[in-house]
Amino acid sequence: MAILHKIKAYLYENLLTKDNPNDYIARTVSERALSVKDICQAAVSRGGADVTAAAMEHATDLFLKEMAYQLCDGFSVNTGYFTAGTQIRGVFDSPSESFNTEKHNILFQFNQGEKLRAEIPNIEIDILGLADASTVILQVKDVKSGTLNDMLTPGRNLKISGSRLKIAGDHKANGVYFVNTATENRIKVEADDVVVNNPSELIVVIPDLPSGSYRLEVVTQYAVSVMLKEPRTAAFDKTLLVP
Repeated sequence: MAILHKIKAYLYENLLTKDNPNDYIARTVSERALSVKDICQAAVSRGGADVTAAAMEHATDLFLKEMAYQLCDGFSVNTGYFTAGTQIRGVFDSPSESFNTEKHNILFQFNQGEKLRAEIPNIEIDILGLADASTVILQVKDVKSGTLNDMLTPGRNLKISGSRLKIAGDHKANGVYFVNTATENRIKVEADDVVVNNPSELIVVIPDLPSGSYRLEVVTQYAVSVMLKEPRTAAFDKTLLVP
């Protein structure tokens, strides 16, 4: 089968497992996140779609809006390329207990579908070698909901795992930030709310964030031997959501 796609990736030390101290994980190199508009324009310019990009974008927005409505009514969705469904997280202590937003969460779960899975043999992976030994965020866990790389619960703890994450240095920019992806408004975690501050793990109290999507950033001058002259920023490559 012909190779139609190529994904580039760097290797990073695997700090998330304890059984093998010498193993690595691969992280894809992504130039940027594509919007619905970007994809519709590419479908016309590259894919030869027989409708305008604007018409396709409008129809896609209508589809996604209706899909979200149906998911909120408890229906599952199977587009062939991905499946989606609604999940309830949290423990119910008795058969008569009602849903409680203080204990329970509603999540939307998306998984690859058969059509997308069928494209995997067409992808070539190009390992570019070891990544530069810099600050990197590998995984975040919302302690309240127990979810990985997904949700944020304001006022509760977030566990951030990675490499060279320790907040150190006297630059005023150093710290942990939640950046609203729609407005680019940067909300900094108070210094007193950094509960654990280690090179491989940070635990912070999530600020009182309004609903929306956020990008997590860690800014620090920490280095193994000598403190950096200027702070370095690590941005997590997955978007986090406050319901």
